[in-house]
Amino acid sequence: MSRGGAAHGTSNAQDRGWAWMVLLATVLLQGLTLSFPSCTGVFFTDLQREFQATNSETSWFPSIMTAVLHAGGPLCSILVERFGCRFTVMLGGLLSGVGMVASSFSKSISQLYITAGFITGLGSCFGFQAGVTVLGYYFVRRRALANALSSTGASIGLTLWPLISQYLLDEMGWRNSFLIFGGVLLNACVCGAVMRPVQLGPPRSPLQPRPGQEPGNSAEDAQLSNGATSHQVAPPQQARFAACKRTLQKYLAFDIFCKNKGYQIYTIGVAWMVMGFVLPLIYLVPYAVRNGVEERKAALLISIIGFINIFMRPMAGLLSGLNIFTGKRIYLFSLAVLLNGLSNLICVISADFSVLILYCLIYSMSMSGIGALIFQVLMDVVEMDRFSSALGLFTILESVTILLGPPLAGLLVDITGHFSYVFYASSFFMVSAALFMGLSFCALDRKNKLKEALKPTSNSPSRYQYTEVPTNPELEKQAPPAVMYITSI
Repeated sequence: MSRGGAAHGTSNAQDRGWAWMVLLATVLLQGLTLSFPSCTGVFFTDLQREFQATNSETSWFPSIMTAVLHAGGPLCSILVERFGCRFTVMLGGLLSGVGMVASSFSKSISQLYITAGFITGLGSCFGFQAGVTVLGYYFVRRRALANALSSTGASIGLTLWPLISQYLLDEMGWRNSFLIFGGVLLNACVCGAVMRPVQLGPPRSPLQPRPGQEPGNSAEDAQLSNGATSHQVAPPQQARFAACKRTLQKYLAFDIFCKNKGYQIYTIGVAWMVMGFVLPLIYLVPYAVRNGVEERKAALLISIIGFINIFMRPMAGLLSGLNIFTGKRIYLFSLAVLLNGLSNLICVISADFSVLILYCLIYSMSMSGIGALIFQVLMDVVEMDRFSSALGLFTILESVTILLGPPLAGLLVDITGHFSYVFYASSFFMVSAALFMGLSFCALDRKNKLKEALKPTSNSPSRYQYTEVPTNPELEKQAPPAVMYITSI
């Protein structure tokens, strides 16, 4: 794959040798990108004080970063196809570093939205998604193991980022901390440099026909540069419309969303769920500080969640992979979402540090189940040949609610003056999403079973055809008309 794309064949680099270096780079890359927004809660109070901003205005900064991190998937796919994974990861590292360096010089909260929110979020998206993509080229037989190990990078980052952030904030302030973060995030460029292209098998010449196919008869050979066939040249307007339609079908699966009820239910449910899922990671630290918990201990709460995820997420992935759960992972996922929503009510009972530790234990266990199952369930719902396009629409709809959730929760805090309402709101979104997905898939399964039961069997008389064939016309004049009955299956 000269540009990061895959060709049919094998390579000596797959599943061994340099592939493990690429896996190590991907672990580090996920720690630098996917888990980085988790440290923004540490700076919440200082940013609010610096810019004299409300809770809602301050929460736009982490919500934009997280939303762009998820929504940039289709753009990242285009860059990977055009320039390859190595270039995309290095570009992402450069954008992330530049965004955080520029944010250290921000004069207003709105500038922080652009620098740390949009630019850093887009760079993190490029690095994370291209890094996950390159694992599919380097690992074939051990691909499941590689993906499970790479996901531990996000958990390690979730453990370390809050502690490092609190230390830098105490020693240097938020501006110098952001400046140092810019230098740290530039290490993603080093991770990208490790991801060298792999040549998979001998490349087939574009003019060489496939076995059993005559030259010039393939649909690909008939395609011209403008997207029309060699037999007929479409008008430019129709060609652009066709190209636009193909692009939307490739990266945004609207057709699957309209036809596949399971994908429709799951996408809506997850989009509603993440509106409350990200709230504790942003508001847990300011909630604990507001209720008298020391700042270092408050930052430790997020690290506890990340540390437990390091061990629980691979275990949850292995458990869900058992044959007994085949076809039932959606119910495991709904159960994890329900537990996550109910755990948020623990914070409302008491803000004591020991109670918050108990909350982090239960929250991280359910969070591990959600993280391990969210894409596995999507693979069960959608055919694998359309998974990439289904994932594109899935992440974009998910990013919209991620963008809206924290500011709405911040507005709720501004109106009520109590952070506890954030956890009430998070619990409402999570519990309602779990019930919606679980009950909807249960009803869908019953409907499908009922359809299977009502299908006619192969021995049904309706499957037979009945025809009348007259006998010889000369004999018909002398005898009463005889009719021969023939049945055929």
